[in-house]
Amino acid sequence: MGGRTSSSSPKVAVLMGGPSAEREVSLATGKPCAAALRDTGHEVIEVDAGPDLCGVLQSIQPDAALNCLHGRWGEDGCVQGMLEWLGIPYSHSGVLASALAMDKQRSKEVYRAAGLPVVDSIIAPSDEVRTRHVMQPPYVVKPNNEGSSVGVYLVNEDANGPPQLDDDMPDHVMVEAFAPGRELTTTVMGTRPLGVTDIITDGWYDYDAKYKAGGSRHVIPADVPTEIYELCQDYAVRAHNALGCRGVSRTDFRWDESKGPSGLILLETNTQPGMTPTSLTPEQAQAAGISFGELCAWMVEDASCNR
Repeated sequence: MGGRTSSSSPKVAVLMGGPSAEREVSLATGKPCAAALRDTGHEVIEVDAGPDLCGVLQSIQPDAALNCLHGRWGEDGCVQGMLEWLGIPYSHSGVLASALAMDKQRSKEVYRAAGLPVVDSIIAPSDEVRTRHVMQPPYVVKPNNEGSSVGVYLVNEDANGPPQLDDDMPDHVMVEAFAPGRELTTTVMGTRPLGVTDIITDGWYDYDAKYKAGGSRHVIPADVPTEIYELCQDYAVRAHNALGCRGVSRTDFRWDESKGPSGLILLETNTQPGMTPTSLTPEQAQAAGISFGELCAWMVEDASCNR
């Protein structure tokens, strides 16, 4: 934990909530993390990140911040910049990596430069996407800078017309060629991949599938060929490094079994993976012999500035 003198009982501000579309997920992530840190001997202050966050942190003077925010402001480099300014060591990725990973189109450019496989995508005005197929179906429409499957539309090959996006979608969206196959994911902790999970759902892996009990089934270790398992771990570490991530990240994949290794493509890297009871990262850590409390404590110990 760099930048401050830590006591035998370090004071940790657990940042959660916030104003993004993923506020509820962030609260569901932050509370169990706060409880786990208390159990491991940390002094914990739960902070619901509002407009007065800077002043709150200045009054608390924590030894470190565990960033459990999701979505814009908390995950895109904004709060990271504020923590740098205040000199408070913090968890997860720094300003640049957070901003890069949150921008799906720009992170794809980084993947390509690192020789990692991705599918074609474009950024298009939402009004145009509502009026015509801007890409040959099947394709997926999603915000370019939100996570947790908020506002994701799957346009099937036999779709009657373009998707009728909700009014609260941003002015420009990502339109991405649909990648068929199995949903796989790998967490990286520091420099170490923790394993590969196969995510099995009855339908689309959407917000409910991610966060509601019984929404999806996680098979870990994934029942895939050794070559694919190792490739997921290799790609996840390479993506983590290419984006400049720190701490914990999680990279999501699609694998088309009919194409073998060439059917594995990267979807995106999450710099703030969920830590809810149904989340993938704690499960992978558990399977690797790392308890939830140990994972939370490691993230605090790893906290620093200049990330």
